[in-house]
Amino acid sequence: MMFHRIKAFFNPEQFQGWGKKHSYFEGWYFKVVNSTENKAFAFIPGIAIDESGKRQAFIQVLDGKKQTAQYHKFEAESFIPEPGRFLISINNNHFSAESIRINLPDMKGELCFSGNIPWPKPWYSPGIMGPYAFVPFMECYHGIVSMDHVIEGQLQMNTEIIDFTNGRGYIEKDWGRSFPSAYIWLQSNHFSIPGVSVKASVAKIPWLRSSFVGFIAGIWLDHRLIQFTTYNRTVLRKSEIKYKKVILVMENKKYRLEILAQGHLPAALASPIKGAMEGRIEESMSSIVEVNLTDLKSRKSIFHDTGRNASVEFAGKIEEIIIQ
Repeated sequence: MMFHRIKAFFNPEQFQGWGKKHSYFEGWYFKVVNSTENKAFAFIPGIAIDESGKRQAFIQVLDGKKQTAQYHKFEAESFIPEPGRFLISINNNHFSAESIRINLPDMKGELCFSGNIPWPKPWYSPGIMGPYAFVPFMECYHGIVSMDHVIEGQLQMNTEIIDFTNGRGYIEKDWGRSFPSAYIWLQSNHFSIPGVSVKASVAKIPWLRSSFVGFIAGIWLDHRLIQFTTYNRTVLRKSEIKYKKVILVMENKKYRLEILAQGHLPAALASPIKGAMEGRIEESMSSIVEVNLTDLKSRKSIFHDTGRNASVEFAGKIEEIIIQ
């Protein structure tokens, strides 16, 4: 068991919950959009263990175009993680970085992924959490499995066959005790130039007897990842939420990242509170995200575009993470 935990630690995409018996959750987020962009789904498989040790496995399915969500509950014994690799099985549903196989009452099929873009994970900074990955008492940990990839395959939804050939996907995950008490999260990899992907989040992070506003953002552009994080001396200039609008501005040593997300049409999802899936959050998969990346030395914009099919989610006491 200890060997599994150590190996998984340096591979955040793998199951991290070996030996956990209470107040724990772990879930993966698979976003898939077909090539015509008229179908978009998020599949969220996971495991939840409440304070008393009661366990359940689940698969949430978010239909981004219809703004509906389904929660499929399973016996905990059906959740089977593969030691030493990222492969999760739940009652004949299978999830990995390379593919998903869905076998639910109203949806079946298999999708394969290629050209995955992972977040770098050197030994001293294993994944998007950076050095915070080494802190044992964090409320919630986060990981990026793939910023962008190509999809092949089909899904059958009731009697409808949905072709995902040349569609695009995104994969991330969360694990810990609870989601942050206040956070903003957004993502899009549908820009005018294929192969560009943006992800950003801002959250209230409990820290010992206090807290701080933490943030992580990355833009995959021209085959490189530009990072804006709490731990790489990025400054969060603005974090603002108004009705149907999110504004984020971050600056690192070389670049200024400005993000405007708007047009949310959300659906309700279950979220973890001390391991129990009793919280409720709202997520849109049909927003737009305007992104402007400026080179601070030349003061020129090197990327300015609008992302489609953007996922946007915010929850909790948002006023606690507002910076104007």
